[in-house]
Amino acid sequence: MEKHARGAGIKEVAARAGVSAATVSRALSGNGRVSEATRRKVQQAADELGFVISYNASSLASGRSRNIGIVMPSVGRWYFSQVLEGAASALIEAGYDLTLYNTSDGPGHRESVLKEMLRRKRLDAVITVALRLTEEELGQLRAVDKPIVAIGGPLPETPTVRVDEFSISALATRHLISLGHRRIAHIGGGEELERDFRMGSTRQDGYLHAMAEAGIEVQPQWLASSEFSVAGGRTAAKRLLADPDTRVTGIFCAADEIAVGTLLAARELGLRVPEDLSVIGIDDHELAEVFGLTTIGQDPAGQGAAAVAAVLSLLQNRAPAPDLLHGYYPTEFVVRSSTAVPRTPAESDANA
Repeated sequence: MEKHARGAGIKEVAARAGVSAATVSRALSGNGRVSEATRRKVQQAADELGFVISYNASSLASGRSRNIGIVMPSVGRWYFSQVLEGAASALIEAGYDLTLYNTSDGPGHRESVLKEMLRRKRLDAVITVALRLTEEELGQLRAVDKPIVAIGGPLPETPTVRVDEFSISALATRHLISLGHRRIAHIGGGEELERDFRMGSTRQDGYLHAMAEAGIEVQPQWLASSEFSVAGGRTAAKRLLADPDTRVTGIFCAADEIAVGTLLAARELGLRVPEDLSVIGIDDHELAEVFGLTTIGQDPAGQGAAAVAAVLSLLQNRAPAPDLLHGYYPTEFVVRSSTAVPRTPAESDANA
């Protein structure tokens, strides 16, 4: 039922605006076509009478709940929190609610979300974030019978907002190579990212491709892994840099959080950045500018907003943008002070 602050109901709003009750419902709920002039007239009448439409009531008539479900493996990492922030802001602007499903909260949560919760909750559409689904899981998701948009996917035949992980990783590595670095290490993501969309291995593949392209043989000790955190990056980088056989002059980190940890490790070991060591990351994390980190920005908040825009288009029976099926979300190469031409042996000896 419609609820109101001072006793007015939908009929009173209709009478004041000079329209039908059905038009009031369409104008205030956003469901159905109403001219902008009529919408403003109805909104003014509703404001004067202190009337607020109940979406519970309007959803019964329209079959829409104005609620979008977002499924992601974590909310603790910066990337996921930024995606969620961007999506939530876009949904608020569009007048939609958000229901969050975290698939990694505990044993069985992923199965419960896909098999039970999405079907039980009244949702208009579902946005998945960084999930690689099995055929069975994909079937469970599609059984919800609502529009689906993915972020970071890929999901087969599903509109997806994603960056080209392989190409941006190759680009980051080529940047170090173009500066003259030959001994370049890579600190990639750990098992947490392999479980779903294999981002860690994809970024390592980009690094390996760029190195092979330049005719550089990668030494086994140049490859390390870390959880996506500053602490994890610091630990992995200290282990790598302390090894006398490694002697790298550049490090490509699979995420800015790892890269910031690497910068801290270098400082603790008495290495200067970029004089002794160049470091590059991916993300353009809020700490990247603070630490002068060269990086490739992928704008996760923008990805979240883009996914919402795609969902709203599908709900209005409009085809998604072609890029969501065949293209990639744009990224930005940001050069700061953490990368430079490597010093020559003579320069290293002079500064020893």
